Amino acid sequence: MATYANLPAPSPEQGLNRYLQEIRKFPMLEPEEEYMLAKRWVDHEDKAAAHKMVTSHLRLAAKIAMGYRGYGLPQAEVISEANVGLMQAVKRFDPEKGFRLATYAMWWIRASIQEYILRSWSLVKLGTTSAQKKLFFNLRKAKARIGALEEGDLRPENVRQIAHDLGVTEDEVVSMNRRLSGGDASLNAMVGSDGDSATQWQDWLEDEDADTAQDYEERDELGARRALLAEAITVLTERERDILVQRRLQDETITLEDLSSQYDVSRERIRQIEVRAFEKLQKRMQELAREKGMLAVA
Repeated sequence: MATYANLPAPSPEQGLNRYLQEIRKFPMLEPEEEYMLAKRWVDHEDKAAAHKMVTSHLRLAAKIAMGYRGYGLPQAEVISEANVGLMQAVKRFDPEKGFRLATYAMWWIRASIQEYILRSWSLVKLGTTSAQKKLFFNLRKAKARIGALEEGDLRPENVRQIAHDLGVTEDEVVSMNRRLSGGDASLNAMVGSDGDSATQWQDWLEDEDADTAQDYEERDELGARRALLAEAITVLTERERDILVQRRLQDETITLEDLSSQYDVSRERIRQIEVRAFEKLQKRMQELAREKGMLAVA
């Protein structure tokens, strides 16, 4: 497997500006090339193929890492954790399963970053409830939705709204907001100190509205995958579908313990149902892809 030592790494000495410039040098992969590289890794453990898949997705890892700016942690370390998640995704990626690497890797990258944040913040301990963790990772987003992102202490009506939306108490919202406020890094903050070459964080974020052929192609591909998923998921029973969605197909996943209580079965039984449902879904998606001539999308 490609080792971390082989990758460009952000560091205080190097500066994030230089790191972001370095990773832009690695070209994106076409679907066919990505498939062949992944097959070389799966079939022959070709380290050069794995390394190329990792480096071609370093920009994705950095972009996701920048979405976790509000926790007062060194951005270089967050990006490093994102890269660890990316390598784990490449190590486990199977090109025959019906997804592009970027789609699969996003989940591993986010999981790696969130585990790092949870380890680093003393306010989130092992005994923290899933609802409190949801609040921890979604407070900024919730504040942005109601136009309260720039507020210090939240107004009572905003506290009530966020508490209702995220399923926590108003006291928890107030406490978490006070602990997290002040840690945000501005998107306009300068990266690097090279005079004219210094850039802003926002310069490294892709323009979501960029009107290019590549954007339209990617949107079409994503739409095709979503349509395929929507059709394939009907092969699952209602219970299988509910468990799989809650465990793998939503931003805030639910724990095995919570689902075992919901269905009054053991955690191991929930895990077995989840694995079986995922295998059934993958098989059906592959069948549909072949029927529709969508192997390039897979």
